[in-house]
Amino acid sequence: MKNFNKNKTEQVEVMALFGYEMTPCQPLTFRRRGENETEVTELLQTHIRFAGEAVLHIFDILVGREKMTLEFNSRDLSWHLTQ
Repeated sequence: MKNFNKNKTEQVEVMALFGYEMTPCQPLTFRRRGENETEVTELLQTHIRFAGEAVLHIFDILVGREKMTLEFNSRDLSWHLTQ
C-alpha cells in the first residue's frame, strides 16, 4: 500500500530567540544535515500539543513563499521540520 502522506519530517538544528516580547520562543534559522542555514522569513502561528509525557511546541513558518512546520519536543529537546 502506498503512503499518500507527502510530508517529509526530518530532525534539524534551530537557532531561536527566547523570551522576546509576547512570543516566548521564535525560531530564526534552521539547518538541515549537510546544508547551510535557512532563514525563517515569517512566523505564522504557534500552538502546543501534548503527546504522552512530552509537550510539542509547534511553529508554522514561511521560508520564502514555502510554508513549513517546526516542532520542538520538550522531552528530548529536539527540533523537527515538516514540509
